[in-house]
Amino acid sequence: QVQLVESGGGLAQAGGSLRLSCAVSMPANIITSSVNDMAWYRQAPEKKRDLVARISSDGSITYAEPVKGRFAISRDNARNTMYLQMNSLKPEDTAVYYCYSEVRHGVVQEDYWGQGTQVTVSS
Repeated sequence: QVQLVESGGGLAQAGGSLRLSCAVSMPANIITSSVNDMAWYRQAPEKKRDLVARISSDGSITYAEPVKGRFAISRDNARNTMYLQMNSLKPEDTAVYYCYSEVRHGVVQEDYWGQGTQVTVSS
């Protein structure tokens, strides 16, 4: 089955940096599948899951306003891997960060979520 695996979360002080990675793995028999748009979402305690940044298959990028100028999303299409470079971290960035991907299987597109990685930013 398609799996999205996040890594890179952890503890950081305000003003510090972290780099998240999301690797999309697909079984060898899904040879016609392709990764389309990918995105990072985050969910803080008692809050809804919000978009952080999105990157399309052709590299088009959108950012949520709170992270503009601080975070940078990128992807390596050859490795089906997405990254989120987080700089100038703030306590308000504390959340579970989730990788999201749209994967096309032939003519059918499915949405997948990673398990999440905790990011905690201290004051």
